[in-house]
Amino acid sequence: MDVHIQSVHFVADAKLLDYINKKVQKLIIVQDRIVKVDVFLKLDNMAHHIKDKIAEIRVTIPRHNFFSKTTSKSFEASFDDALDSLLIQLKKDKQKQAA
Repeated sequence: MDVHIQSVHFVADAKLLDYINKKVQKLIIVQDRIVKVDVFLKLDNMAHHIKDKIAEIRVTIPRHNFFSKTTSKSFEASFDDALDSLLIQLKKDKQKQAA
């Protein structure tokens, strides 16, 4: 499983990257055919407001792509919400394949 983490218009620190890499490994427990995981971290540019943090995750398995995008005040919270959404999507897909 290839994991690509891209931070857009800022440099992510090692602590955040380690956090993401550790959490992404949970996906392999649900779906063992994952080929690639792309994580995009972005800052929401809203004038005169505290910038929200956006986390987008795209998971590629053979013949399927799954995507989740969430926004919150921290990258960790955004990433966790997006990861939870993807876990649900992957579980549903696996149940559908088993039926």
